[in-house]
Amino acid sequence: MWDRQVPELARQWRVLRWDLPGHGGAPAYPAGSVAELAARLLATLDGLGVHRFGYAGCALGGAVGLELALRHPERVASLALIAASPRFGTPDEFRQRGVVVRSNGLEQIARSSPERWFTGGFAAAQPAITEWAVQMVRTTDPGCYIAACEALAGFDVRAELGRIGVPTLVLAGSDDRITGPAEARTLVAGIPDARLAVVPGASHLVPVEQPAAVTDLLVRHFSSAWAAGPAGPAGSAGPASASVTQGVARPRAMPIAELAAAPARPGPGDLGDLHDTGLKIRREVLGDAYVDRALDGADDFSGDFQEFATRYAWGEVWNRPGLDRRSRSCVALGALVAGGHWEEFAAHTRAALRNGLTPAEIREVLLQTAVHCGLPAANRAFTIAQRVVREETMPQE
Repeated sequence: MWDRQVPELARQWRVLRWDLPGHGGAPAYPAGSVAELAARLLATLDGLGVHRFGYAGCALGGAVGLELALRHPERVASLALIAASPRFGTPDEFRQRGVVVRSNGLEQIARSSPERWFTGGFAAAQPAITEWAVQMVRTTDPGCYIAACEALAGFDVRAELGRIGVPTLVLAGSDDRITGPAEARTLVAGIPDARLAVVPGASHLVPVEQPAAVTDLLVRHFSSAWAAGPAGPAGSAGPASASVTQGVARPRAMPIAELAAAPARPGPGDLGDLHDTGLKIRREVLGDAYVDRALDGADDFSGDFQEFATRYAWGEVWNRPGLDRRSRSCVALGALVAGGHWEEFAAHTRAALRNGLTPAEIREVLLQTAVHCGLPAANRAFTIAQRVVREETMPQE
């Protein structure tokens, strides 16, 4: 993705490119959050002796740049955000995409990628690049693609943009329908030292579609930011400084170590924390639309019950470390069939798909309920689950 930018950037800076896990031939170690991607990148830079650097990232790579600037400001000298946003779509949108890939693979998404990434004229005039885009997605590890969807689903830094203290270039394609000028203006409005550049005749993958314009903007931005920053004069390329770009076209200089940390659980009595944690998990598992319907319908009569359900069922039980969410979904499906709670069963069938169960695994759970709960209950469950699976795994056009 950065082939046309690197030669000019490398005249002044040591340039490092990194691949998302499972993309572009990189090892398939899924990372389910933007924070984990940032941590892996910093571990690699530490191994290379790079402390302070300028960073350019496109789309999810831009989210990693925002994470670095917010959590590790001492490391980032300047920032370029391309086709980026402080929040990408809605969590439901990306988790639904994960369900589709888990059920149907990447072929449908791969074939539709050029429509999302390039203007129609460019795609028609550059069939080789269009085919590159399709093949790149087609050969991505599905588990890593799903993890990237989860990372975007959980990413939201809208309230924190004011804390970014480095010179920032925000760059968007004029025809980008995914993260276009509107999202770019949100970033510029929130980041104190940010300027906007809208590139005409470009869609989502601006570095590929308008390489000369992007190269010129990046060189100007990094040159001016580096000259003013504490890391050294423009053109400094010593072992402690570098320009880092996120892309998919080159292998990493060294493997990125896999880092993982279990989320801290709130202590007993921390009711506010339990509610906030529970609401987050409830939305992640059941989806925003379902949870919003439940909460919007609450009044003085039922509000306390919704508070209790959020805090106890989701903040405590679903947040316990003893079982993963896939296992909890299996238990929930079996219990709901046994109790005949069919509305909740439909919601938890959707949740099971979001939590990583495949339709084949859900089928096995329901076959098990036929043994323990009886054929009539299992028959009803299969009818409902079949409908839900068809709706949820329909490839998205």
